[in-house]
Amino acid sequence: MSFVEYSEIIQEGDVIIIFLGHESMMPIKVQSGAQTQTRYGVIRHSSDLIGQRFGSKVTCSKGGWVYVLHPTPELWTVNLPHRTQILYTTDIANITLLLDLKPGSVVCESGTGSGSLSHSILRTIAPTGHLHTVEFHAQRAEKAVQEFKEHKVSHLVTVRNQDVCKDGFNITGIADAVFLDIPSPWEAITHAKSAMKRKGEIRTLDSLLDHGFEEICTLEVLLRVHDVRTVTLPLPDFGPEEDSADSSQVASDLSQDEVPNTGNTSVICRTATPPREMAGHTGYLTFATKPQVDLFIILSLTLSRLLSVL
Repeated sequence: MSFVEYSEIIQEGDVIIIFLGHESMMPIKVQSGAQTQTRYGVIRHSSDLIGQRFGSKVTCSKGGWVYVLHPTPELWTVNLPHRTQILYTTDIANITLLLDLKPGSVVCESGTGSGSLSHSILRTIAPTGHLHTVEFHAQRAEKAVQEFKEHKVSHLVTVRNQDVCKDGFNITGIADAVFLDIPSPWEAITHAKSAMKRKGEIRTLDSLLDHGFEEICTLEVLLRVHDVRTVTLPLPDFGPEEDSADSSQVASDLSQDEVPNTGNTSVICRTATPPREMAGHTGYLTFATKPQVDLFIILSLTLSRLLSVL
């Protein structure tokens, strides 16, 4: 099992996703002799998991069943242990697209946090790229190293526990892209520029301009999931019908669901309506281009961090 390579069979030591429902999943590490308790009963790793195919339907001790899924960055994002605020798939998709990440890309990231974005970057740049990620908090850095090893992607990433604003990324002139998710990203612009290849946020934007970056833009990605529901709408009254035969034909053309009552005064239809409540924000994404090269830098400030700056 690897987050960047697909495997068919579950083996001891693999991290898998237990799928109980769309709103209920859990990651577990498969260990011989171990058991995992779910609301449907116990899953015995040795007999129920090891040797089974990913995607299998597993029956628990109480008779209920679950699916065992191969981990992906998307599944990890919604199941990972939160050590920090994280970026979700909507923002991550735009980041990987606008940074022009691809297999072989060299990327710098700070901070590592809970590793949500890190896993998506690693899958995108594999098998020949490399991620240099910096985390200021020592325990979070240690946990990230452990997770990357368990997820079999450690050969693609270097984790450093240091202050990126003071010490940078410890690389010079090799990065294709830089991502900064720190309280004061403007203080790391010099190190970001130094890390990037050489080929030819009010304070953050000012610092980008001072260092010669161009085509600066900031965007916010909001996901609006509309609710599909059934509504009853009144039929318009167009006055007396001149041809009763024609009106009978029209009524016969309508399905029984569309004409729920004998008076034909309303119809039932399905419609999509915007949500009354929604998650309003995960981050502001600022993109800038280094002059005369196809290299990018992105900085993300969470809403709370932005408010603290302002």
